[in-house]
Amino acid sequence: MPATHDPAGPVTRLELDPQSLARSCHEAMILAALADEPRHGYQLALEIEERSGGTFRFNHGTLYPILHKLEADSFIEGTWTASTGKRRRRRYCLTAAGREHLSALRGAWETFVAALFEVIGRNQP
Repeated sequence: MPATHDPAGPVTRLELDPQSLARSCHEAMILAALADEPRHGYQLALEIEERSGGTFRFNHGTLYPILHKLEADSFIEGTWTASTGKRRRRRYCLTAAGREHLSALRGAWETFVAALFEVIGRNQP
C-alpha cells in the first residue's frame, strides 16, 4: 500500500498493492469491526467471522501480528483490562488516524473490486 499515515497531515489516496492484498484485506476488516465499538482480539475474530458468514476466519498467528502492526502505526490503541477471577485481556479501539485509514482502505477496495470486475466480468444469466 503506497499511502502511509503521517500524524502531521491527512491520509492520501490509497492504492492497493496486488502483492499485499491479504494484509490490506485483514487490516480493513479489523478496522471496520473496531469502528462500531472497542473489542478484545477474540471478539474481533468472532465479529469478522459472523459478518462474513464464515468466509473470513482469523487464528492467533494471523490476528495478533496484524493488531500489533495497527497499534504500532497508531491506527488502533490497546489497553489492558482485568476482571475479577479472569486473566487480563487487551481491548482495542480505533483512533482518529485509524478512522481515516479505514476510509482510505474502503475507497481503495471499492476501486480495486470495480477494476477486477471490469477484467473478469459479472455473472451473466
